[in-house]
Amino acid sequence: MTQVVIWLIAFVAILFLTINRWNNVSPALDRALPDLLKSHGDNRTLWGLAIAVLGATVLVRPVDILLTVLLIVIIGLIGWKLGGWAMNKVDLH
Repeated sequence: MTQVVIWLIAFVAILFLTINRWNNVSPALDRALPDLLKSHGDNRTLWGLAIAVLGATVLVRPVDILLTVLLIVIIGLIGWKLGGWAMNKVDLH
């Protein structure tokens, strides 16, 4: 129960700060994201919610997030290597 309360407090605080300081958050977000995902100042609520959920989860359960990111990186590297291997095996001529 304590984790839920801490998560909710962190979520509300991060959401409040993100929405109130959107003019500072949006350019930083646009620099970090690829062109397809850039906000260009729009979608304040959507990005605020996403940042608040991720931020609150990182504060409450950092090991879970770290392991999830590590798993995603490992799966991505395996996919990258298998894709390269498959492209070498394909005769494109």
